Amino acid sequence: MVGFGGAGVMVLGAAVSGLLLLGVALLAARRVGPVTSYAAAGLVWSLVVIALVTLVPAAGPPGYLQPDEVQTACSFDYGGPAPDGFWIFSGGQRLLNTALFVPSGALLVVVAARWRAGWLLAPLGLGLLAAYSLGIEYAQLVLARIDRACDVTDLVDNVTGAAIGFALGLGLVVLLRPWRERTRRLVS
Repeated sequence: MVGFGGAGVMVLGAAVSGLLLLGVALLAARRVGPVTSYAAAGLVWSLVVIALVTLVPAAGPPGYLQPDEVQTACSFDYGGPAPDGFWIFSGGQRLLNTALFVPSGALLVVVAARWRAGWLLAPLGLGLLAAYSLGIEYAQLVLARIDRACDVTDLVDNVTGAAIGFALGLGLVVLLRPWRERTRRLVS
């Protein structure tokens, strides 16, 4: 069995995907403007980082779990048995789950504001972030060997983080005005 996991894999994955998406943003900046291209690349990168942090085994390669040790259902014990801390942040797993989704919510609003239908796309995107979190929890349940747990508390914390980011994104949109990029490019 080939081992896969640990903090090094997460950091390496974040660095490689960040560099690739930076290149994509540089190429797209000319077509859609720098604010939108960097925000879109940042949004995709934040989703990749979320997947790495939540789906890569935290303690390194997973071992074989006996059938009676495998979680068969998601925990609906709200606020349940979350660890006190995580290897990066000391504020606890709940704080990390919330903080992970804040950038995604904020960047989603900036990307959506580029288009006239942004007022419709942004709330739809927030729903998709909630679905993404639900998908992660389902994957953690199905892929029991990664030694992660499906928990409703994580889902609530993730959606809370996305909503906080969404609110912050509304403020960023006022400052960055991504909808003006196209107008400036057509005039010049």
